[in-house]
Parts: sequence; C-alpha cells; structure tokens
Amino acid sequence: MSLIKFFQKEVPEAGCDEAGRGPLAGPVFAAALILDPKKRIAGLDDSKKLSESSRNSLRLEIEEKALAWAVASLDNVEIDKYNILKSSFMAMHKALNQLKVEPGLLLIDGNRFLPYKKIPHRCEIKGDGKFQAIAAASILAKTYRDDYMDKIHQEFPMYGWDQNKGYPTKAHREAIKIHGPCKYHRLSFRLLDDQLHLF
Repeated sequence: MSLIKFFQKEVPEAGCDEAGRGPLAGPVFAAALILDPKKRIAGLDDSKKLSESSRNSLRLEIEEKALAWAVASLDNVEIDKYNILKSSFMAMHKALNQLKVEPGLLLIDGNRFLPYKKIPHRCEIKGDGKFQAIAAASILAKTYRDDYMDKIHQEFPMYGWDQNKGYPTKAHREAIKIHGPCKYHRLSFRLLDDQLHLF
C-alpha cells in the first residue's frame, strides 16, 4: 500500500515522529518536516521496515527535497527529569521550532501529543505507515539517533550500542550488570531484570 502524500493541501503540513522511546541509554530524537508538493520521494515507508542502507539514502533525498526539515533531541538526563513521553513531545517541539516554514497543520505519529503553539494537530496511530511526511520524519529521527549511538559507542564499546542502539537486549543488560550504568544510561528506566542488584 502506497503512503498518502498529504492529509490536506490548504495549508503546509508538518509530519512529526520520534525515535528512541524504548532504549535504556541515549537520547530520544524527533524530526519534523514539510514535504514539497512538486517533488516526489520514491520508496518512503516506516523506518522500521527499511534496511539501514535504504534509510541512509532516503535521508539524503529527504533533506534535499523537503521544503523544510529539522531534527532535535533530549538527552538521558532530561528524560530522567521529565519522563520519556513528555521528553518525546518536547523533542518534537524543539524540531518544530527549527522549521524555516511554519506549518498550518501537524501530523503526529502516535495517539497523544502536547499542543504546539496554536497549530492544529492530528494524531495518527502507526502514522509512519500511512503518511509520507510522518514516514520521512521517522527516517530522519531514526538515522540521526543511530549515528549518535554509533558515536558514543566509541566511548563505551562494552555496551554494544553500535548493534543494539541502546535498546534492552540481553547482551546490553548483561554489560550493565558487569560494568554498571554509564553517564548515557537512563537511570529512571529498569536497566536490569533485577533492579535491586544494580547499585
């Protein structure tokens, strides 16, 4: 099934999505973008359904062809302070603040959102599999977050973030059990199956 390019065409609409709600470490990233009605981007889909190489090549095309795009993040310390849901919304707001074109409608992936300014929004469950703008935002958020996790993997290679991107795999939890958490871990998350043995 091909994705819908626009929900409506009366006003510019921005697709918004996040990456990194579930990991035990690293930031949550969000992207916001407005597609150009005159430019086609072939192969857009939910970032989770695409290979890494497809995501990376699409990212370059999205950045080149979108009318406006932006990526923002909140780090693990902010996530521990505000909680992951609010941090996801705050990251989306930060991305929206950076757009060079003001949207008249926001298409949000998911079922909840904190209103942004006075711009109307529409929440779409699994929206990254329905609308091109949300799918494109999901690709930007995912690729920028993956790049960040690859970078901090060089600092703490024992956690395997180049492979697990901070998600709670068995190997990641085993590394936390052996080495303890580091400065990039989300201490408000359940880092081990048995949290009592962590500290």
